[in-house]
Amino acid sequence: MADIVQQRLEDRIPALEQLERVGLFTSKEVKSMLKRSTALEYKLHRTVQSKDDFITYIQYEINVLELIKKRRARIGYHFKREEIEYPIIHRINHVFRRATTKWKEDVQLWLSQVAFNKKWGTKTQLSKVLSSMLAIHPDKPALWIMAAKCEMEDRNSSESARHLFLRALRFHPENKKVYQEYFRMELMHAEKLRKQQQELEEAKIDVGEYNFSPEILSGKLAEVVYRDAAQKIKGAEFILSLLQIAAIFDFTKELQDTILQELQSQYVDDCMMWDFMAKRELDAAGAPELQSAKGRASDTDRREERCCVVYEEALKSLNTEAMWTCYVTFCLERYKRKTNVSELKEKVINFFWGVVGVLQWLLSLVPAVSSAMKEKYLEWSYKTGGYKRARKTFTSLHEHRPFTKAFFMKMIEIEKEQETPKISNLRDYYERALREFGSSDEDLWMDYIKEELGRHGNPENCGKLHWRAVKTLEGESVEHFTTQYTLLQTGHV
Repeated sequence: MADIVQQRLEDRIPALEQLERVGLFTSKEVKSMLKRSTALEYKLHRTVQSKDDFITYIQYEINVLELIKKRRARIGYHFKREEIEYPIIHRINHVFRRATTKWKEDVQLWLSQVAFNKKWGTKTQLSKVLSSMLAIHPDKPALWIMAAKCEMEDRNSSESARHLFLRALRFHPENKKVYQEYFRMELMHAEKLRKQQQELEEAKIDVGEYNFSPEILSGKLAEVVYRDAAQKIKGAEFILSLLQIAAIFDFTKELQDTILQELQSQYVDDCMMWDFMAKRELDAAGAPELQSAKGRASDTDRREERCCVVYEEALKSLNTEAMWTCYVTFCLERYKRKTNVSELKEKVINFFWGVVGVLQWLLSLVPAVSSAMKEKYLEWSYKTGGYKRARKTFTSLHEHRPFTKAFFMKMIEIEKEQETPKISNLRDYYERALREFGSSDEDLWMDYIKEELGRHGNPENCGKLHWRAVKTLEGESVEHFTTQYTLLQTGHV
């Protein structure tokens, strides 16, 4: 071991001598560095090796690089990098290789080496590290994506990035994120070529026989990726994610039209498609810029009406919980938006009273149509009609299962926002929630107990609630509740 360490130290001497010779470090500093390096080298060659020792060694060497960089800037000396920095960079990569060989599964080690080489290493070194990492961790899509981005952004190699994405798809043929980033990369590649072509044309430079392929410039490679992805991965949500990526680039109108047409023809039974098509009406080209507030209000009103026409059309063939939830969510979002136009506010309120009154009929006819929708309907009722309207809505819905916990918690929140909340009402809401979720939700019991401990409650009821909770909760929930209750009693919650 001593011979190996001695050889390592001797290998350092030329660089250390250069540091002193060119005035970047003093003789005393060089001796201190050699002493510190000796201790670190011996730790790396012990019989029982520690990952922390390797990390400490690497961090020390990186700190040396940073200090050299600062000293160079201070004295204005920028020569002999091959003799000073390069041996240190090579040594750090060597230690990284030893560490990643011994602790292959430590992804953070690999990522640290990638980050180091992006800052200090050469492009060739970066590629080698990425290749070694992927050979050990081919099961991690995020690493393939990161490696491809490094090739594209740091090495300016679209070809290498494309090769990595194709390899990634062999391991992860149905991974959405890999396809999304591959699609984005091909569009970025086309955009880069378009800019190059434009710069050459503006400079009037003759490129001889070389021609930019019109197919590549228009994004045909990206379209190939899209078609492959659309065959492997089904669902309007995924196709929409590709459409949104394409929309970032200003040369993809034809590609966007293709995706949109196939989306509409293949996903008529997917609420995400209809939701997207409806909301597109808000951004559809309309009249020229309107100056008056009344004109803008009228234009907005027409756009919202067109949105609702699409939603209504969707419900004719897709009368599902998910579709209704999209519709009501849209209504709430439009109602919440800020406007100073009183006429528009009135139109919005009247419009949504009509839409949600469709909804009220549906809920009474088919109580199980939507659990999530009930919460949104309750929220909307409170915002448009105040506390009394919210109470009326809650009363009309609280016997129509299924429910979400959020439905009851929303009514509790509304009650507590009133100037004088009624504890009798709060107890009613909690009791109804506990009927649905009391066997598994220890937090609900704790919230109820805290309510009784509050200024409107009765602390004497806490003991009874504790006893009921212990009897009602099942499995690990009992233990969790007991722990929380004990912490509450001792003042730790």
